[in-house]
Amino acid sequence: MVEQKRIVSRPDKDDLRRSFRYALRGFRYALQAERNVRIHSCAAMLVLLLSAWLRLTDIEWLLIIIAIALVFIAEMFNTVVELMIDLITTVQSPLARRAKDIAAGAVLVAALTAAAIGCAVFGPRLWLIIDQLLH
Repeated sequence: MVEQKRIVSRPDKDDLRRSFRYALRGFRYALQAERNVRIHSCAAMLVLLLSAWLRLTDIEWLLIIIAIALVFIAEMFNTVVELMIDLITTVQSPLARRAKDIAAGAVLVAALTAAAIGCAVFGPRLWLIIDQLLH
């Protein structure tokens, strides 16, 4: 007798509006529940205002938007890792701690990369402004 494998399929994914609603709900949760996401949101708003004030080029805008998105993506994946580990176990585990630390390290790498992009884009322009103010 040959066993037939049952194919488990995902629920119907054709409702695009529902998908966006879920995504916005996830983003809203991250903003409400995660302090660092709120901090990054405030920093992003300041960076966007500074970008507008400095009248960045299209390429500079692109770099800034990518940097902001990189940090948000890292923060949200970090939140997913933390939530999944907390769902799976309440026991203190060195492996769980290591997974959370690695996810937090990814956020640090993203934030440092964003800071480097910010220095490269804003640094020369701000240096000129400071130089003009001092002379």
